Amino acid sequence: MPARRDEPASPVGRAAVADPAHRGRDRPAFTGWRQELVTCRKFSPMARNYAVARRAADVGVRITEARMLDLDDVRWELGRYGKLNVRHGKGSRRKGPRPRLAPLINGADRNLLWFIEDVWGQFGDDHTRPGVPLFPSERKNHDGSCSRATADVFRRALAAAAATHLPAWAGKLTPHVLRRFCASQLYLGGMSLFAIQELLGHAWTGTAARYIHVHGTHVEDAWVAGQQTRDRPMEGTGLMKWNLRLAAANRGIWKASELQRMLAERGVVISAGKMSGLWSGQPNTVKLDELDVLCAILGCGVDELLLPEPETVPAPQPATDDQAAASGQTRSVTPRPRTGRSLPPR
Repeated sequence: MPARRDEPASPVGRAAVADPAHRGRDRPAFTGWRQELVTCRKFSPMARNYAVARRAADVGVRITEARMLDLDDVRWELGRYGKLNVRHGKGSRRKGPRPRLAPLINGADRNLLWFIEDVWGQFGDDHTRPGVPLFPSERKNHDGSCSRATADVFRRALAAAAATHLPAWAGKLTPHVLRRFCASQLYLGGMSLFAIQELLGHAWTGTAARYIHVHGTHVEDAWVAGQQTRDRPMEGTGLMKWNLRLAAANRGIWKASELQRMLAERGVVISAGKMSGLWSGQPNTVKLDELDVLCAILGCGVDELLLPEPETVPAPQPATDDQAAASGQTRSVTPRPRTGRSLPPR
């Protein structure tokens, strides 16, 4: 079971844990760190360290896994948002590397896009070279190419950012804390425990559960969310009108209880709550076998029960980057030669 906490498990954002709808987009530590990119002495190393920390907070990638990523390990063509090919994932019980594909969800795609296009080119390496690191160091190899930044560099950068932008935090902000924060935020946002386990690269669901810290009101929050789901109209009814009541009235059936009894005679037992939704015109769900029985009782077709309303369909809008990714269009992302500074997306 996820651990219960009346206070957030992470210093990254107390308001984010208190309010699940907040989604952690404006976390205090990252907000201050982001603004520091404007005035820092060395922009590209700090922007790289920021991007690595965001990988841990957004999708739970360990810094030891991040430092071993190549530029080619960013697979924009996979999934809706792209995926990271984590080839050197940590294995359980010293079983060696446990590779996985980490989807770039939770805003990780936009942040990584910014780093590759606006920051990576400032390290002076050749992006066409096989095996070029995704997060390079300023130090050069003998052939002039960039070496990989070490994990200690990322740890020190995170500790310095916490000391500067979270002065009231008494604990130690480590990359592991960011992974726990990631798990907690995704769980509060509605992601299942099994999905979090796969994202973090855990072999056991119990391990992922220990990473999750929930607010003291999580039971009440879950109940409210369930009620909202129950009261939401059936998916698709915004574009289709449910016309059962009029179709029944045209055949002399004026009461919901009468239609409910006729359904029971045909072997379809429907609760009073669901029958109320069917009769009111806003059903939560309608199964295909139930629809068949309704059509048989009323002697009508599906087209009489479901009326299309094309005027309610929104006009087409220009495709955004997220929509293009969802439709399977591969993004073209390559580092660009830059010398100036730009801020990452929030």
